[in-house]
Amino acid sequence: MDSAPARRSLKAGCVLWGFISAEVMMKGVSVGVGLLGLLLACVTTAPTNKNRDWDIYSFHMNSTVTSRYATTIITSRVANRINQSQEIEFHVKIPKNAFISKFKMTIEGQTYDGVVKQKEEAQQQYTQAVSRGQSAGIVSSVGRTLEEFKTSVTVAALSKVTFELTYEELLKRRLGKYELLIHAQPMQPVADFKIDVYINERPDINFLEITGGLSTKALANAITKTHASSEAWVHFYPSKEQQSQCESCGEQGLNGDLVIAYDVHRKTSMGDLNESEGYFVHHFAPSDLPRIPKNVVFIIDRSGSMNGRKMEQTREALLKILGDLAEDDHFGLITFDSSVSTWRKELLPANQDNLEAAKSFARNIHERGATDINAAVLEGTAMLNRHPLKGSVSLLILLTDGDPTTGETNLEKIHKNIKEAIGKKFPLYCLGFGMDVNFDFLEKMALENSGVGRRIYTDSDAALQLQGFYEEVATPLLTDVQMVYLGGANLTQTNFSQYYNGSEIVVAGQIPDNNIEMFTAEVIAISKSNRVIYSDTLPMKEPIEARSDSHIQRLWAYLTVKQLLDKEVQLSGKAKEKVKKEALDLCLKYGFVTPFTSMVVTKPQGEDSQVAHKPKEGEKPIRSSQVLSGSGFLNRQAHSPPAMPAQDVYAGLHPEQGLRGNARRMEGAGRGITSRSGGLMKHTDYDVGHALRVPFSDFAMASLDFNGPPQGRPTMRTTTTTVSLLRRLLLPAEGQALPLCYDIPVALSLRLLIDPNNELSMNGQLGQSASAGYQNIVIHYRSDQHIELDTTGITFNDGQNTTYFSWSLNINRETDSVSLILRDKEMDVTIASTRVVIMLYRRNGIKFLWPVLRQRPTGDNIIGIMARPPVAYEEVQGIAMKLKIQDKEVDVSRDSAVDLSVRSTPTVACWLMPLQSALQGELADFTVTQL
Repeated sequence: MDSAPARRSLKAGCVLWGFISAEVMMKGVSVGVGLLGLLLACVTTAPTNKNRDWDIYSFHMNSTVTSRYATTIITSRVANRINQSQEIEFHVKIPKNAFISKFKMTIEGQTYDGVVKQKEEAQQQYTQAVSRGQSAGIVSSVGRTLEEFKTSVTVAALSKVTFELTYEELLKRRLGKYELLIHAQPMQPVADFKIDVYINERPDINFLEITGGLSTKALANAITKTHASSEAWVHFYPSKEQQSQCESCGEQGLNGDLVIAYDVHRKTSMGDLNESEGYFVHHFAPSDLPRIPKNVVFIIDRSGSMNGRKMEQTREALLKILGDLAEDDHFGLITFDSSVSTWRKELLPANQDNLEAAKSFARNIHERGATDINAAVLEGTAMLNRHPLKGSVSLLILLTDGDPTTGETNLEKIHKNIKEAIGKKFPLYCLGFGMDVNFDFLEKMALENSGVGRRIYTDSDAALQLQGFYEEVATPLLTDVQMVYLGGANLTQTNFSQYYNGSEIVVAGQIPDNNIEMFTAEVIAISKSNRVIYSDTLPMKEPIEARSDSHIQRLWAYLTVKQLLDKEVQLSGKAKEKVKKEALDLCLKYGFVTPFTSMVVTKPQGEDSQVAHKPKEGEKPIRSSQVLSGSGFLNRQAHSPPAMPAQDVYAGLHPEQGLRGNARRMEGAGRGITSRSGGLMKHTDYDVGHALRVPFSDFAMASLDFNGPPQGRPTMRTTTTTVSLLRRLLLPAEGQALPLCYDIPVALSLRLLIDPNNELSMNGQLGQSASAGYQNIVIHYRSDQHIELDTTGITFNDGQNTTYFSWSLNINRETDSVSLILRDKEMDVTIASTRVVIMLYRRNGIKFLWPVLRQRPTGDNIIGIMARPPVAYEEVQGIAMKLKIQDKEVDVSRDSAVDLSVRSTPTVACWLMPLQSALQGELADFTVTQL
């Protein structure tokens, strides 16, 4: 048996948005604390074990908030208690809006600092590490608001390691307050567990509140709160006993959250203006203004993909929002699929009669058809332009869950059309529902029109997410806001189309030569009835206490980079490159890890560096623990395949010509070869002429007998067969970094999806080439409609007529029940609540088909490769290469794969199990079928 200790992974168990953990990869350890919201923390460790071989003897999180700029330092100290070295991992999940700025490890008095480099430079180091089969990528996107930082280091016998990570974020004011949300769920009492929060604001703090599940009587004396004018302190120091005895606690320690909410006192409408070391920041948030009536048009996607819970939640939210409109507001409703419908042709006042009629309309919005975003937004724009109302504010709110699939589908043309139509007259807010939406497209469209893009997650609280967004824009107080700073330079954004009650405008900049005597700030804006002007100068007294590296300077750098990132999205060509270079220079100067930079994590001699990239919204890059030497395929998390539309669920193959290093014996299990692989299907190819170390005669290959019982699975009889090609299928694992995998023969016809509720089935035939995916895919709908696809074209039978399409055409065809859109060699098929895209793909000169499930069917009894849920497993403690799956122990081997769906072809890992084990455990439930 391998002398290295067996590893066991445990699900972190963080309930809200994240955790930060230090994880020891020996006999199961996982410890963590996370930070979210505007700052959320969640602590996670493994179950109590008095005889464990490691000890996290200290875990501190220190957050300092000054001028709404939060700097958080997480320090974890871990001791190796055994007389041999072991690898210790460190996990951190931080808000997506935060920038990592420092990371270091200290081992036996020696400190190893992370270094921020240009992303392309760091990428070379990343690629070199991957090519050697080493761990490299260590940051990925997690959930709604978090990114995961992960690294590891080998700690010598009886030695200690200290991890320290720093990240920074500007807290955003929403609905009249800033929130610090801390969730603690250690799963083990921690001896030295401390959370410290220090808030220093100027002017004074107006209120400070602490609520949440950990603010209970049992933990009352563990929480201390001090609030004195401009400063506030919050400490949470529960004893080990308290961590086990509070209402929501147990043997696994704390399980709950603290919510710290505060706001500041604003002495004047001008807000507060602070300066330090040649930099200033202005927080502007007046509230003593009359609300401006608004003209709002809601544009609601009712296409087929909005079927089920999405549409229910949309209706629920829309009914609530309509009820919140003020009587002097005017509103319109537009719904769209392949056509656009308006509730009324003009804006109507929000009186009781109109609202009741609108609510009745909203209750009867039903999903159908394709998605014509261009026509819908243009109609909403025209409605606002046709009915200008003086003394009011106009805005568009678009809610959609998909890409434009009919009408104008060229994304650049849609952006151009919308931008020209709106003409900077009012903002467009784009809400993208779910993970299948093209969020980049929506975000750019919103930013180009003075709005914002926001993702709405398809969870149980989706209606509340929609309502929460509306509340943020429900009360406009100012329009055409201009922030003017005489004596200022290098300013962040100074013009804002609208200001809403409960929010805040923040502007930062430099004061050349620190000449505050000549510095004057002025705000010019339009309120409900007149033009308003505010002005102020900097106080001629000592500035607030600042570090040598001023927090205001770093706030300015952070805000500048954030706004440059938004600007870069909207530009192209030389202008885009100029903005990118400006942002990159600032990131390198201040050590920010952003989409333009990466952090190289250095380690002791003999260990390889890792690279921390900042992922894009919705992207889940490779986890470091998935990367091993060898060849094979990556099992990506559902909703984030690379080099394809983001957030798709794949049922396709990752073809590979790379060669396996070991041939494997496959034994018949007396059952049909069946598998549901969670929408992710992979394969590995064997070539008799190359690197196999054993002859193919050693393979015991199952041949298939299709003469078995008609209602049962095909039977299997075992024969010895020489075979040159195998496919590798991967099963996503619940709460685990490594997927499961197993091999099957090529050229099978497999059941991809069956939805009995809508009489829909989809089957695919694998190709025989070493580089082929599916060669044929057939979709059956009801008893009379069929879509057959191969590498030469598409045949559609609508029950009466048969039509053939070449892949080179652009087609938009819609019947009462089926929508077909063909463009750029991608066939987009919508049937009932299901949407699938089938792409014609080429790899190594071989054409094949690649199916992508964009919208899962609703209802029960959905089966097929794309319907398989993630599989839960755990490593058997103390025994290497053995997993516990469904209460059965299974022998596995660590194997790896090359994912050729991305250009860099990263090498990643999986647990390879015998096909027999997969069949007996009913993990594999693909069915050999007829097309």
